[in-house]
Amino acid sequence: MKSHDLIIVGAGLAGMRAALEGVKNKIDVAIVTKIHPLRSHSCAAQGGVNAAIDERDSRDSHAYDTVKGSDYLGDEDAIELMAQTAPEAILEMDRMGCPFSRLDDGSIAQRPFGGASFDRTCYAADRTGQVMLHTLWEQLVKAGVEVYEECQVLRLVTDADKKVSGVVVYDIKTGDLFPLKAKGVLMGTGGYGRVYLHSTNATSNTGDGMAMSLRAGAPLADMEFVQFHPTGLLTSGILVTEGARGEGGYLINAQGERFMSKYAPNKKELASRDVVSRAEQTEILEGRGENGAIFLDLRHLGAKKILEKLPQIRQLTIDLEGVDPIHKPIPVRPTTHYSMGGIRTDKYGASPLPGLFSAGEAACVSVHGANRLGGNSLLDAVVFGKLTGEAACEYVSTAKQGDFPMSALEQVRQQIQELIERENWGLRPIELHARMAAVMNAYVGVYRDGDGLKTAVEQLPKLRKDYKLIHIDDKSKSFNVDLLRALELGFLIDLAECIIKGAAARFESRGAHSRTDYKDRDDENWRKHTLANWDEDQEQIALSYEEVRTVGKEAYTPKERVY
Repeated sequence: MKSHDLIIVGAGLAGMRAALEGVKNKIDVAIVTKIHPLRSHSCAAQGGVNAAIDERDSRDSHAYDTVKGSDYLGDEDAIELMAQTAPEAILEMDRMGCPFSRLDDGSIAQRPFGGASFDRTCYAADRTGQVMLHTLWEQLVKAGVEVYEECQVLRLVTDADKKVSGVVVYDIKTGDLFPLKAKGVLMGTGGYGRVYLHSTNATSNTGDGMAMSLRAGAPLADMEFVQFHPTGLLTSGILVTEGARGEGGYLINAQGERFMSKYAPNKKELASRDVVSRAEQTEILEGRGENGAIFLDLRHLGAKKILEKLPQIRQLTIDLEGVDPIHKPIPVRPTTHYSMGGIRTDKYGASPLPGLFSAGEAACVSVHGANRLGGNSLLDAVVFGKLTGEAACEYVSTAKQGDFPMSALEQVRQQIQELIERENWGLRPIELHARMAAVMNAYVGVYRDGDGLKTAVEQLPKLRKDYKLIHIDDKSKSFNVDLLRALELGFLIDLAECIIKGAAARFESRGAHSRTDYKDRDDENWRKHTLANWDEDQEQIALSYEEVRTVGKEAYTPKERVY
């Protein structure tokens, strides 16, 4: 059986950055990824990455903006750690050769982003995530890191002492299953946007690492906090960067009225994302939208600025909406974008399950709390990719390899075989996925209420029952996408239950969790993290709670958020 000291699942920014720490510490590290590393969803991040690199800005200001943006649910020690180390992380990327956009004096260009008190978002036109991903990939190739490409991890394995001992891997190219032993596993698998009908996420974003960790015994935190990006394209859901508003774009309704001054009189279009998405949804619900959308107007920026600063956005809107933003406003709507929740970790990425680490969107450190600020996700990935990589290397350097129970491999093999041989009961994975996603969109969206959440909870047993009836048409071994989608659907149903139950049990409105029947934030009773654990006996999610980590600074005392 093949083994490594540290296995990293996922090859986005967090996973790649962690792998470089393995190289630096001379650890036997390998990456397992179900897609080519350069197709990882980090490449879809467009607008930029935050860091207080301007001498007029401050790291303390960045930390304060993040605490406020989190609606006071972020863990303050982790937020300060991220803000304090951000400049070094970005300048390190710069030294690696990351082609950031530049000012005339050669320094890294920065643009305004939502919820920020200074223009601190470093960018590379509207392709920031893509260039950062390519930069790190060059470093991994140079270092010779082993990558199991187009291989999907299907089980996180623990030994008799409940310590991580490896993973079960499905080779998509051949259809073969194989075990990989490891002293430690780092989940960098990103988010779960496909649990909803409309998402800015790729089809590969199915929350695999979160779901596998949950089943292995690790808690997930704050899963009810799902970010809806204000500007997903109407038809496809593809992201239109916040940078478009940072460059001066307006949000207008169907009557052509610029409306954000009613909801955020100071920051307007650059309020925090939860505020802007609720404003848009209100405009749509009150009849001032068009076909379920409002509009992003860039016409006043002029062709030169759009072509220089937002070339990818222009091409996407032409190709996918038939709209040239030089001449017409872009139809957009709030769209599922990011998970503030994830595998619960400390500020160095270690989970309560010995040997399990996590970084990036798959983790809940928590630096984003109830609402993530734009520009902090790429930063989260590179900062905590590095720090978690360091912590994981330290752990595996002294840990002993646990036993790998081959029963785990056989259980996955039987699951796959049963799916392939199952009779056709008339229910395909895509149909059950659509039903689950419709429940999420209808009852766990931008606005929520008790009756709707109760309805969503009542749908869960039926979804689980019907999952046992799905059949797949493709029986082949090589590149069986039908089989993969069926397995991923199981992960998504687990995560949907975490989101729904967490939302139903939180009797307040905070950040991205906005209930029309509990409209106020309740710091006395609900300034705490929701923890979701898998109850093996009941075969369902059980909730508990954990206090927010604070550092005692008066500036971070919760107050009403005004933008």
